[in-house]
Amino acid sequence: MVMAFLLAQLTPWVRGRKGFLLVLGSANVDEALRGYLTKYDCSAADINPIGGISKADIRSFLKWAAVNLEYSHLAEVESAPPTAELEPLREGQKPQNDEDDMGMTYEELGVYGRLRKIVRCGPVAMYRHCCQMWRDRYPPTVIADKVKSFFKCYAINRHKATVLTPSYHAESYSPDDNRFDHRQFLYNNSWPWQFKRIDALASSDKLA
Repeated sequence: MVMAFLLAQLTPWVRGRKGFLLVLGSANVDEALRGYLTKYDCSAADINPIGGISKADIRSFLKWAAVNLEYSHLAEVESAPPTAELEPLREGQKPQNDEDDMGMTYEELGVYGRLRKIVRCGPVAMYRHCCQMWRDRYPPTVIADKVKSFFKCYAINRHKATVLTPSYHAESYSPDDNRFDHRQFLYNNSWPWQFKRIDALASSDKLA
């Protein structure tokens, strides 16, 4: 990012023009919520056009634009596996995958983000909602582990939300606490009471 900002400052000067260029960011709202970004590095930019949009909504738009705007290459972008391309490719090994690294899918992150921001769920309430949505997909103990994993990562990385690149916020699920979400940014990431309650509910639901 240092090089990006340097080039943004120097490029107009090299071309004999005044002013400077803007550096655009490319982290989506799910990555910001999960904290899957490096503070002051890949998340740093002057403005992030997709910073307030979820991965699912971005993919939906790419599919639409590929057909309706006849940008066929956008279909290839949409279908590509999510990867930051930070690790060198090795023969016979699976390429780095963002969802594997995060331990959760972008679909799940989209659900967590909406429940957390729009429905205003904490860990226990989110577990209850996810049980209703995913009861035919996962057993209660797996749902409990997923919710706890999300909130642990959310608590550990919440401080990163205080320096998110300015974005266009067209959706109500944005986690940008500087503008719309004034929750605290320091949490006990073990969530002792909440996680204990989730485990108790998961055990009870498993027996039901």
